[in-house]
Amino acid sequence: MKAIDPDLLLRAYSIGVFPMADSRAADDVYWVEPKKRGILPLNRFRLSRSLAKTIRSDRFTVTADKAFSEVVTQCAASTSDRPDTWINPAIEIAYADLHRRGHAHSIETWHDDKLVGGLYGVRLGGAFFGESMFSRESNASKVALAWLVARLKAGGFRLLDCQFITDHLQSLGAIEVSRDDYVALLDGALGVAGGAMGAAAGWSSPDFFALDALAATDPERRTVSGPISGCAIVQLLGQTS
Repeated sequence: MKAIDPDLLLRAYSIGVFPMADSRAADDVYWVEPKKRGILPLNRFRLSRSLAKTIRSDRFTVTADKAFSEVVTQCAASTSDRPDTWINPAIEIAYADLHRRGHAHSIETWHDDKLVGGLYGVRLGGAFFGESMFSRESNASKVALAWLVARLKAGGFRLLDCQFITDHLQSLGAIEVSRDDYVALLDGALGVAGGAMGAAAGWSSPDFFALDALAATDPERRTVSGPISGCAIVQLLGQTS
């Protein structure tokens, strides 16, 4: 098994390329740059009434970076719907390294102290690259994605990359763009991280943990079951800029 250099991995993301493996047992990875790219515009997340009701109920406890390795393991696990996966051990090791460096994050959904859903991805500048998600209970992955979108909005992010469009993601507002349009969006999102362009636009440096700071300073946004209430998440998802 050939290791993936984490610095090379970040450089690949910065130009719109990401790794995949042919199977869980594959020794190597290949690099992908889709001609059509799936993105989820942060102000176009489609919050259905039923999903909003689930979020407001605080049925799920939602956390960030509490169980990164467990989320990746669950995303790589075979299921009846997906007997194999593109996440091989080399990819797991590389993303664990990025997590230790602060560039990879997870969102976890819990029910009765059991991990039942979640997602993980890579943060670079004002872009978040969603890698994979899983669900072991109805709506668990949708709730995780809703929390991610709210977190990215609160943190001043500009791009949520979904890589490929699926019916599940499309139902939540994801769209498909051309490679050229994606590169332009990516360049703009990476420019948010600092420098003259971001400063001229009045953008602050994106902060993945701004949502947690918001909950810490506003007691009305907190809930007993998690760091921030589902009602506050629904409110954030309804805001446009």
